[in-house]
Amino acid sequence: MLQLERLFNKCSTFGCQFSKRNYRVIKVFKFGGASVKDACAVRNMSDILRAYESDNLIVVVSAMGKTTNALEKILRLSRESSAEASHVFEQLVSYHKVIAGELFRDAPNTAAPELAKLWRELWDKFQLTHLSYDEHYDQTVSYGEIISTTIISHYFQKIGMEHHHADARKLIVTNHRFRSADPDWEATSAIVNALFEQTGQKILLTQGFIGGTSDRRTTTLGREGSDFTAAILAWCLNAGEVVIWKDVPGLLNADPKRFPEARKIEKISYSEAIELAYYGATVIHPKTIKPLENKNIPLKVQSFVNPLDKPSLITSDRSADGAMSSFIVKDNQMLMTLRPRDFSLMNEWHLHHLFGVFNQLGINIHVMQASARSLSICFDFEEQRPDRIFEQLGNHYEIRYNTSLTLFTIRHYDAELADEFSKKGEVLLEQRSRTTLQLVMRITS
Repeated sequence: MLQLERLFNKCSTFGCQFSKRNYRVIKVFKFGGASVKDACAVRNMSDILRAYESDNLIVVVSAMGKTTNALEKILRLSRESSAEASHVFEQLVSYHKVIAGELFRDAPNTAAPELAKLWRELWDKFQLTHLSYDEHYDQTVSYGEIISTTIISHYFQKIGMEHHHADARKLIVTNHRFRSADPDWEATSAIVNALFEQTGQKILLTQGFIGGTSDRRTTTLGREGSDFTAAILAWCLNAGEVVIWKDVPGLLNADPKRFPEARKIEKISYSEAIELAYYGATVIHPKTIKPLENKNIPLKVQSFVNPLDKPSLITSDRSADGAMSSFIVKDNQMLMTLRPRDFSLMNEWHLHHLFGVFNQLGINIHVMQASARSLSICFDFEEQRPDRIFEQLGNHYEIRYNTSLTLFTIRHYDAELADEFSKKGEVLLEQRSRTTLQLVMRITS
């Protein structure tokens, strides 16, 4: 410690821009919806945080439970002018009131006035149906995280847990790409570091998933984007580690709800984690890994149910990559094939045109396969997408598609696994590399 004090004094003499506070370890914790789904879960989160009182913590929190799903439903109903929207909205308000009531049952609910204001704001924003769907989504669905951290911040005040409650819409500066915004890394870093230096508390509490443009319009970082928020903040602050707290023992090689024999992956490299996330592994958001890899920040996936258990570890170490197969399943997929109407070949001009439109429509392609005459792509189905694609491309391309499909991805597969999965239904598209097998299928059993 004496050496650190001398180094600090020496750097102060030369005008170095950091303080003594920086010498404590900075850890970024991300708590997802399941970890704050009810009052018991919120209390458990606070108990976990108390075990790290000697560290500086950035705590990134998602919307509570299935709130995001409910907000998406209300948005859809609102845009359809359905009377059911208000009913689902009241159910969501009641769900949060129950949680707050439990947390403040032995003390005044100091969160109530602020929450009432937020709910009024949110209902008003649902009425802005003149906005494009993507912008309307971000202006409404983002409130899940805002309401969640408001309740938690007031609860922290009640139990004497010192913290600073920061608005991620003012921290994470993004472009205007609604529903899949990209951060302005330098602008965000400047804001985050300035705030971190100004706040005296060891806990900085903020929202995942959301950001804001320079002209104060709310954006979101993509579904399940709270992991990405944690990575952005870790990159900005050169954090010592990022911990994603989950209701599973760690990073698993398959979804245990679909594969009861799923096993825990003890450690993998950034590179392998990026591949798994890219193909749709739901434990980690696809954009999360690269910022951490660039600054060699370890990522842990740890159980909030058994917080003392050893977490899965993601670092630059590749020694364990490929030690076991990983299975990723994506339901509700759409397979679309496009063929030029003028009978020309599927050349570079067509590909350039098509991918420009896909980007514009926010379509993330999971599998694609080109032939001389056509391009086939597999992506998540949404109700509005077929109509929007036909509107943009129908005059130039013959378009055929199938819905209600499943995409199976197997990392580090073998012939036996490939044969086993091929028997699960009708294979509409298959793609193989040396390490990865992908099957777009209509399940028949």
